Amino acid sequence: MGSHALTIEFPEYVDKIAELKQLDADFARMANEYHKLDHQIAGLESRDMPVSDQHFEELKMQRLQLKDQIYKRLLNGQG
Repeated sequence: MGSHALTIEFPEYVDKIAELKQLDADFARMANEYHKLDHQIAGLESRDMPVSDQHFEELKMQRLQLKDQIYKRLLNGQG
C-alpha cells in the first residue's frame, strides 16, 4: 500500500512537523503514535497477516483521527 508517513502525507509541512516535534511535547506524542500506527498497519498489509477486518479497520480509523488532529495543529501553527 505504501507509507502514510507524515512527511509524505504533508510534504508542504516537513519543516513545521520537525519544528513542532521539537517544541511541542503533545505534538511529538501524536506524531510518534501516528508513526507507530502507520508502521503497524503497513506491516500487516505487507505480510497479509490474518487480522480480523474489524481490528484492522480500527487501526486505520485511529490513524485517520490522529492525522486529522495533526493537520489541525499544523494549520493553526501552534507550537
